[in-house]
Amino acid sequence: MTSKLVSCGVLLFRNPGAPEFLLMKHLDRWDLPKGHVDPGETEHECALREMKEETGISRDLVRMEEGFRYEQEYLVRKLDGTGSVPKQLVIFLGWVSSPVEIHLTEHIGFQWFRWHPPHQIQQQTIDPMLAEVNGSGLIR
Repeated sequence: MTSKLVSCGVLLFRNPGAPEFLLMKHLDRWDLPKGHVDPGETEHECALREMKEETGISRDLVRMEEGFRYEQEYLVRKLDGTGSVPKQLVIFLGWVSSPVEIHLTEHIGFQWFRWHPPHQIQQQTIDPMLAEVNGSGLIR
């Protein structure tokens, strides 16, 4: 039996008066800074580690929004091509406290997107997550 994959990340916002959120560019899609949980690591620790690794933004520059935790489960193909396995996505929300420089390590680019729901960026994970953020009332 194959265990479930768990991937955690942080949806980063800046400019509370005119909010923008950060997405990372892959060759074929936009995504969040996120990655798989290491053994012994909590979801929150994983999300902050991945944020730092993929953006260069240190955790001391981010104020995490207490009580926000987005979770979604979907199927992904196994690396060996023999079927699929469930994957759990867990996303936290944070605000960068000052201007930050992004240091790319795993992506071909990044963009700060203006907050103007409803968003149509990526149907499977990004759009439903942003809809939940919008419904939470945390971003105005």
